[in-house]
Amino acid sequence: MRKAGLAIFLVFAIGSIARADEVTAWNETLFRSAVVAGSSALNMSRFAALVQVAVFDAVNGIERLYTPIHVDPAGPAGASRSAAAMQAAYSILSRLYGQGGLFTPNQQATLDACLAASLARIATLDSAAAITSGRAWGQTVADKIWTWRSTDGFNLAAPVWEGFTTLGQWRPTPNDPYPSPAVLARGAGYPQYSSMTPWSIPSPSFYRPGGPPALTSAKYARDFNETKVMGSQTSTARSSDQTIYSWLWAMGSASYLWNHVAVSLLAPSQDHNDDGADGDKHDDHNNDDRKDSGASSTLLRNARVLAAMDIAIADAAIGCWDAKYAYNFWRPITAIRETADDGNGATTPDTTWTPLFATPAHPDYPSGHSCVSGAATAILANEFGERTRFDVTSDLLLGVTRSFRSFTEALEEVKNARIFSGIHFRAACDDGTTLGKQVAQYVIFHHFGRVR
Repeated sequence: MRKAGLAIFLVFAIGSIARADEVTAWNETLFRSAVVAGSSALNMSRFAALVQVAVFDAVNGIERLYTPIHVDPAGPAGASRSAAAMQAAYSILSRLYGQGGLFTPNQQATLDACLAASLARIATLDSAAAITSGRAWGQTVADKIWTWRSTDGFNLAAPVWEGFTTLGQWRPTPNDPYPSPAVLARGAGYPQYSSMTPWSIPSPSFYRPGGPPALTSAKYARDFNETKVMGSQTSTARSSDQTIYSWLWAMGSASYLWNHVAVSLLAPSQDHNDDGADGDKHDDHNNDDRKDSGASSTLLRNARVLAAMDIAIADAAIGCWDAKYAYNFWRPITAIRETADDGNGATTPDTTWTPLFATPAHPDYPSGHSCVSGAATAILANEFGERTRFDVTSDLLLGVTRSFRSFTEALEEVKNARIFSGIHFRAACDDGTTLGKQVAQYVIFHHFGRVR
């Protein structure tokens, strides 16, 4: 029942975004397809990057304004940029979700319908010859991106990670407060991501954090008791508002939530800056295409922002999973139920403790949502300014709107949501957001340089 509701939420929430062009339209199609296929949050970090990198290199390959991500900018002059973006996205999505794709059900008919709708829109603006050459170029880019990432270590039949039974070490957790599975699902935790080839950063461990606090430290005791009190299913310390936003930030993958925010901010004729000034925007080489005019530069800007954010999210996830399996730190449900009583009340066990949410099947440290949200907010703050207003809404939680006046404010709520749901300790969230921000800064300063 919950999964069906989530699908309805995502389809209608994405559909509510004003589609300014083929870049944002196919971003919508990407996440709609993912919902139908039931793609996991972790897999979506890779799939979104596949689509948005292909779209960016396709559009930029014709405009030749920035350094490419992977494909040399050799698009034909006069080709339709919209057609190139459309074809690049369509090709990647067909490989993932279409006929003979990686996932069922087969969504090729739906993707073909989206393609036909795109072609009808583009035909009102571009000539048949421009569309033909644009599609050919977009296909070329998609083929090269797919081939490039086909050896990055991704595997749907990922091995099971069973962990260790010593104190402080992760091991398979109960699914409480829901019925627990008899055996750990194959591929649970997706340990393959810990060694996956990054998109941008030099290695998965490049920004590996220092590790969780020692079990005997005061920091660990504070984190332990915070999650024990605030994250309990029956907590009386957690306010109703905190419970609501904990659920909201779990209503879909972080990739969906932040792509939804990004597309809403990219929509034309909207002023989201809190003080109406550009003072928070920085690193002008990433914002220069605002100075151009016309539909093509808007298309390229949208492609650039989404590609930058989804590359940062994907690499933050890889870096996060590297740290998860390097430290293999136990989850709160295990720690609180199984920890030894220290005798002074600092960490007192509770064998019946139950979190608000079911615990994900991978180690606590660092928090995946915090890592990718740290990356996403850093990219968006760089583009739109730190003091940018935006909303996060959920059709599954009717009438709930989370309104933010800065990306930092939203990021703090994300961290609290993971603790108040009982699935993470604070160190996992704090260090996760730091890792994500570091990855984003690497992407910002090593990619998308102006070439003219």
